[in-house]
Amino acid sequence: MDEFAQILRAWRDRVRPEDVGLPPGLGRRAPGLRREELALIAGVSVDYVVRLEQGRARNPSPHLLTSLARALRLNDAERDHLFRVAGAAVPPAGHVPRHVTPTAQRMVDRFRNAPVAVAVHTAIYELVLWNPLWAALFGDPSSQTRLERNVAWQYFEGSIPVTHTPEDDEAYARDLVGHLRSASGRYPDDPDLPRLIDRLTRTSPDFARRWKAGTVGELRSSRKTVHTTVVGDIVVDCDTFTGGPGDQTIVMMTAAPGSEDERKLDLLRVVGLQDLENRPV
Repeated sequence: MDEFAQILRAWRDRVRPEDVGLPPGLGRRAPGLRREELALIAGVSVDYVVRLEQGRARNPSPHLLTSLARALRLNDAERDHLFRVAGAAVPPAGHVPRHVTPTAQRMVDRFRNAPVAVAVHTAIYELVLWNPLWAALFGDPSSQTRLERNVAWQYFEGSIPVTHTPEDDEAYARDLVGHLRSASGRYPDDPDLPRLIDRLTRTSPDFARRWKAGTVGELRSSRKTVHTTVVGDIVVDCDTFTGGPGDQTIVMMTAAPGSEDERKLDLLRVVGLQDLENRPV
């Protein structure tokens, strides 16, 4: 068995189902994740996981390797080793980090059973990790493209189901643009960033105007109204924590304790968990 196949199996065996939000179940033969569970989390077919572990699948793509590293809870050194033994180039230091660290993963997992929507975004505000409540609020991100998961694209393209007061809306738009400009200075070699800026500039006159103004900044906390089809509108406080592991941003949405909005969030949390646990594997 080659090195890639060996470490893939070893790392799969060490991840417990409960570590990734899956029920442990009874009569498990695998000490860690089943192949079906790894395939589900990484977004690939079970057959492909089998072929990877048997050394029959060669040259996996960087996108697939990133998904496997996230699903297996690899740290940076392990992620880099996975890329190398797969024959892929390790993501350069000048590119926006997309690997979710175990620290960020644990933070998201911690809020699985609370009425808190939490997600992790890259330095260019691409969503890379979320809990079930986040998916219940905004739709399942796993069914979206990378561009569709980008908050700046969602906002300026008009697909995000959120509204603000006029004052908060102006501040949010300005901060989004400023956040992207700050990232462009930190990651000048990342090819995705100029493509995103170009597409936003061509699609949204509002973004183009703000980008031309040269705003630099970071996202701040705000209050939003999220429009859902299940429980109606929910007013949430959105707290943003920048400069996290891998230069990523952690976003948490909560409602006032004891409020009707918090009860709506908790109902969506239960619905989201039931949907996750009922998925076939």
